[in-house]
Amino acid sequence: MNIRKLFWITTLLLSMGAVVSCSESDDEDAVNEFANWQQRNDAFFASLEDSLKNNSSQWKKIKSYTKNEETAGLPTEYIYAKVIESSYGSASPLYSDSVRVAYRGRLIPTTTYPEGYVFEQTYVGNYSEETAAVSDNTVSGFKDGFATALQHMQKGDHWRVYMPYQLMYGASTSGSIPAYSVLIFDMILIDFTSDGQSFYPWTSRKYNP
Repeated sequence: MNIRKLFWITTLLLSMGAVVSCSESDDEDAVNEFANWQQRNDAFFASLEDSLKNNSSQWKKIKSYTKNEETAGLPTEYIYAKVIESSYGSASPLYSDSVRVAYRGRLIPTTTYPEGYVFEQTYVGNYSEETAAVSDNTVSGFKDGFATALQHMQKGDHWRVYMPYQLMYGASTSGSIPAYSVLIFDMILIDFTSDGQSFYPWTSRKYNP
């Protein structure tokens, strides 16, 4: 075997080894991204109490409207909300009302996603009333944490809401949402109607990553 042929064979084998190593490294990073996920989410949610104490004028702690035996009397019976914009209105949707809402949902921050992985959104970039899509649904059509927030918002409010996994998907995986995930939603309540009347035209759509 001549030297040139030996050189190319050696180069090819080294390249294949690099690909395998890279793939194994990527798999390891993916596992580490969600290592000890339940404990990390528990710790993250518990830390929100400090945010409330340090800035009670901007933060809200709201008890879930549901009677859930698993969360009764526990910190996870509540959601936390940071008020980004407030309309100072006087009316909020009821559980049976229909709402028009724009939102962005994220997981808690991780190494790869320091702002939190975006698993679903009705707008991209910064929220703009002119370009954002919306979701039309009844309050009762959302998970408990989301529905709890809506029943305390007024038309035009923009909140960042932190929902414990016990009031969302719990120990179950849902799409790209791992089990035991605290969910963070930027929510803008655009409008609502009484008695579950539907909005027209239907405009709900989502931008998934």
